[in-house]
Amino acid sequence: MLGPVILAASRSDRMRRLISAAPVTKQVVDRFIPGETVDEIVPIIQDLSDRGLELTMDVVGEDITRPEQAAAARDAYLALVDRLGELELGTRAEMSVKLSMFGQALPSPTTALFEGPSGPAPTFQGGHELALANVRPVVEAAAAIGTTVTLDAEDHTTLDSMFAIHEELRKDFPQTGCVIQAYLFRTEADARRLAESGSRVRLVKGAYKEPAEVAYQQKHEIDKAYVRILKVLMEGAGYPMIGSHDPRLISIAQELARTAGRKLDEYEFQMLYGIRSDEHLRLAAEGHRMRVYTAYGTDWYGYFMRRLAEKPANLRFFARSMISKG
Repeated sequence: MLGPVILAASRSDRMRRLISAAPVTKQVVDRFIPGETVDEIVPIIQDLSDRGLELTMDVVGEDITRPEQAAAARDAYLALVDRLGELELGTRAEMSVKLSMFGQALPSPTTALFEGPSGPAPTFQGGHELALANVRPVVEAAAAIGTTVTLDAEDHTTLDSMFAIHEELRKDFPQTGCVIQAYLFRTEADARRLAESGSRVRLVKGAYKEPAEVAYQQKHEIDKAYVRILKVLMEGAGYPMIGSHDPRLISIAQELARTAGRKLDEYEFQMLYGIRSDEHLRLAAEGHRMRVYTAYGTDWYGYFMRRLAEKPANLRFFARSMISKG
């Protein structure tokens, strides 16, 4: 029940100020976001890599209101790619990007057409082309050091644009990945379209407040949808990425992979930095590809609040810390 309340708070400037000012906040945020700069995050990347883990890196920040902010987000990712290349860590770490950071929601006179797999092609107005123009050099730079980029899913109103950009990027960089969210009614159909040779698809439950008209609202419904969609991905020709900390879903994923005849390097698990770290190491020790979603940066508030909303244990951890240290 608290999830929607927390997600609403993630958009509240008043709550942002209140939580950011709490003395204990930085200590708790550090559990999920271990650094603010590339220099601070490099030791984390090296340590996780040395432990047999792979990473996907997220420079946090979403509320872009000016084109120069979108350009700054692009440049932040390019700086990360440069550092990964210098350290020869390109094969260990990929990037995850939110197109909202690259200007997707900004007003613009431009339009873009996406020839969809069926039905009339939607027309995109606003920052669609700006986001594509900003993300393309990041994808190019990532490919040059032997890694790739995954396009994160955001709220449902942005998804047609995200999938169109994903399809456009895959023409030159077929390894570009995308994320789908199990709680949306549309996702099973999206999964069938995406489960093709060479595709990389991360399946998550979903962490945005979505209306009942487009998304399941109950946990048991979301879990059942997750399993149905994961079965589609495992039986397809692409590369599934299982984004979950749920022990039951992890076991089901392993069974679905065995049933589909997949080898251990034909799918991977992904979990957030700071959550179930022992499980990261256990899966890696069993021979699974285990990738840690690791965020860094100064604009951490929205990311942090969604982590609290996703799992009651995260909220309890934060509340206990506020009580004992605040």
